Order: sequence, then structure tokens, then C-alpha cells
Amino acid sequence: MYFPNLATVAGVVEFHADRTPATMAISCAGRSLTYAELHRNSNRIANAITAAGLRPGSRVAYLGKESEHYYEILFAAAKSATVLVPINWRLTAGEVDHILRDSGTELLFVEHALADVAQNVQIVELDHGFDAWQAGQPDTDRVPGTSPDDPIVQLYTSGTTGLPKGVVLAQRSFFAIRDALARDGLDWIDWRAGDRSLIGIPGFHVGGIWWAMQGFNAGITNVAMPRFDSADAVRLIREHGITTVCVVPSMLRLLLAEPDVGPADFATVRKIVYGGSPISETLLTEAIRVCDAEFAQIYGLTETGNTAICLPPADHKPGSPRLRAAGRPYPGVEVKIIDQTGDPLPTDEVGEVCLKTPARMLEYWANPTATEQTLIDGWIHTGDAGHLDADGYVHISDRLKDMIIVAGENIYPTEIENALSKHPAVAEAAVVGIPDDRFGEAVCAFVALRPDCQAGPRELLLFLKKSLASFKIPSRFEFVEAVPRNPSGKILRRELREVFWRGRNRQVN
Repeated sequence: MYFPNLATVAGVVEFHADRTPATMAISCAGRSLTYAELHRNSNRIANAITAAGLRPGSRVAYLGKESEHYYEILFAAAKSATVLVPINWRLTAGEVDHILRDSGTELLFVEHALADVAQNVQIVELDHGFDAWQAGQPDTDRVPGTSPDDPIVQLYTSGTTGLPKGVVLAQRSFFAIRDALARDGLDWIDWRAGDRSLIGIPGFHVGGIWWAMQGFNAGITNVAMPRFDSADAVRLIREHGITTVCVVPSMLRLLLAEPDVGPADFATVRKIVYGGSPISETLLTEAIRVCDAEFAQIYGLTETGNTAICLPPADHKPGSPRLRAAGRPYPGVEVKIIDQTGDPLPTDEVGEVCLKTPARMLEYWANPTATEQTLIDGWIHTGDAGHLDADGYVHISDRLKDMIIVAGENIYPTEIENALSKHPAVAEAAVVGIPDDRFGEAVCAFVALRPDCQAGPRELLLFLKKSLASFKIPSRFEFVEAVPRNPSGKILRRELREVFWRGRNRQVN
């Protein structure tokens, strides 16, 4: 199921609406749209966006749980040549406000329950007035005149300064890897007639929107969950005859932990794609046994347009040393390992992993300094430490950046440290990631209190809830006399992490 003529997001839904108009394109919470309906609806919304005064390049944001409306708006943005800014609905009002202001969003689609976090922006409530807002607009075809190099989405990822940065991705980010696999006849990630895909990763993550677009590109049926719930996921797999799934390892663990779950529940599943954080060999072995499907691991960043490296199904043999690798680059993707001076390192030597991929980002929005630090001569500097083996497989061993990954969510310590420092009893704080069997990693905060001040974990937790999304809040607090620093004042995070990671082969979990 490969259609080489598709190269822009707007062209995808129009093509399949003409080819197979009655095929169900998207199902969510019992509601569904055929490709013909998705095409007409997105045309009408695109015309409404233009009528609201937005021009090509204007930012349109979405704040809500996964729904068919999200994909109507994605295709409408493509057809109006605007750029979609998906926002994590679990963020606080302050975090949402930063994204809206930084992106220059002019129109926000938002669930009624979340509308109070939006200020100083034109809003359309998805569950109150969405139909009325677009009423009267024509649903005829639109020709946006965009190219594969034009921007289509702006995804926000946490930054080392504590403020999220907007990663601008071009239309080609959703087609480049597909094209590379097809050119070389590889079935690492493939689509067949009659496939049904489960979208479990939310669309405000690059993995979620990228996976959904692969299903739409192939013209198959996509089943979305408003939010991931393992019991619902097992039910949907059975009821819809799901054949392809994309998950982060913590989701896979929750699926396998469901009461009485067994091979029969995954009888229709032929391929499971996983990524977003490292996976334990124990979990992977159990998943292969229970699900009896092909597995493919993907590795990449928002900045690389999602996946750049893949561990193909053929390498998923229990006991194989290849299971400890992230994988090998797709055709057309280059990898190099560099030292601290930027020079390439030989095989088996650990350094920073750098990737050159045709799916890479255009820029960090309105942040040329950060762009120049990450995107250098076409290479994305990942901030991950790893090495290449003699067979060209990439192995990830540590992080050069301070990022923590909890159940696939990227978290940067500085943001949490800044929030903690605003508590009147906190003199200084340092945050690190520690191993967690359920979510891969957990957030641990080391806190030094001011003289004659007191504050316990519960007080700090409640304080942080006012300014941070719940997944960023530490699950563990350690109280120390002082945070260790080097002579230049930089926090010695590795020293704090060492006691938790001692004896492990990798410093990521």
C-alpha cells in the first residue's frame, strides 16, 4: 500500500476520497468518518479558517484529547496552508500560554473543559459551536499550492532553558522515510490492504502524528483513543481487528499487565512498532511471546521528524545481542558519532549521535540560536551518547543532554528546578532521572532547604502542581544540605544519578 504520487498532506485525503471514498478513515470513541467525509469536512474547515482572516503560514492550535476533529483540523490546516500547533492537554495554563504566545497562534481549537487556559486568542470550542462556526462554508476542493518543503506542524518540545521550543516540520517529514523504505523494497514498517491501525500515542507527540499520517498515507482505517487506556486498547484491538500498533514501551507493559490478557487478544495484530524510550529485554521477550507479531523498534527525535533509525523485525530474535541496539539507519539516513570537538569517532567508540535525515526539522521557531546549536550542516545533534558497531547498528548508552524520558514524555530538569526554586523554603534544587520498572524512568528531585525553613515532599508536590503538568512532577524527593556543583557552578547530575544507575549496562532505562 504505497502511493508514490502523495507528497503533501493536503493531497493525501483528497486522493483517498477519490480512490476509496467509503473506506473508514478514522474512528474515535464510537464516532467515525469515511475518507470522503474527512475530505469534505476538512475542506469546509479550511475555508472557515481562511474566512476567519488567517493567511498562509498563520498558526492554528489544537488543545484537546485525541478525536476525529484533530485530524479534520490537521488536513484543514494543510488545505489552508496554515501550520498546526498541537498542544499537550495536560499542560498548565502558564505552559499553554507560553506556547500560544511563542507560536503566535491566531486561532485555537479547544475543548470546552480546557477553554479557560486560553487567553488573548480567537477560540473555537470543539464541543460547543464547532459545527456552527464552519456552517455555510463550501466543502469543495481546495488547492493550497504548498510543496513538500513547506511547514505543516509546529510541535513543542521541552528545552534545556526550561521553556519549550517549537520544532517546525515540513510536509516531507511525513513522507521521506516511507519513500526510502519503498525505494529499497524494505518492509520494516509496511502497510497492506485491509490494515487497521491503533493510534495510542497522542497527536501532540511527533510519534503520534507521524504514525497516524502513515496510516492515512496508505489509505487504511485508523482507530484513535481519546487518551491511552490499556483496557480500552485491548478491547479496541479485538473489536476492530487491529493489525498494526505503535506504542511506547510503558504502554506495551500496561497492555501485557491487563487481567487475563493473552495471545488471543492480539490474534489480528501482525506488527507492533515501538519507540520513544529504551525497552528492557525482559519486556520485549515477553511481548514477542504473548503477541506473536513482528516487532520493529524506531529511534529518533521530534527534530528528526520522528524515526531515523530502525531495528527491523528480522533482528527481533529472543537472546540476540541485536536487541540491545537502537537499530540501523533507514536508506538515505546518515549517522555519525562525534567527540567533544566535533570529530568523527571510529567503530565502537562512544560519542554524540548525529543524524542526517531528509525528514529533519526546518528550524526551532523564532529561535535561531537554538537552531544553530542543534542543526549543523544538515546534521541533527541528538544529545544522546552512543556508538556504532561493526555492522552499522547504533547503540544508545547515555544522554549528553539532561533530558529525562518518563513513559515516552520528554522532560528537562531545568524547568522543574526553576519551578522548585520559587518555593520560599527552597535554597536550590537539582533534578535527575532514575530507573523505573513501569515507566522507564522517574523524576527525582534533590532539594536543599533554606536555613530555618521546612518543607516536605507533599508540600513541594502541591506547590509544583500549580505550575507544572502532572507528568513533570517528581515522584521522589531527596533532601540534601547542598546540591553538588563543579567549580564553574554547573550541577553535577551524573554524581547524583550514579547511585541509582550503578551496575546497569546503560544509563538510560
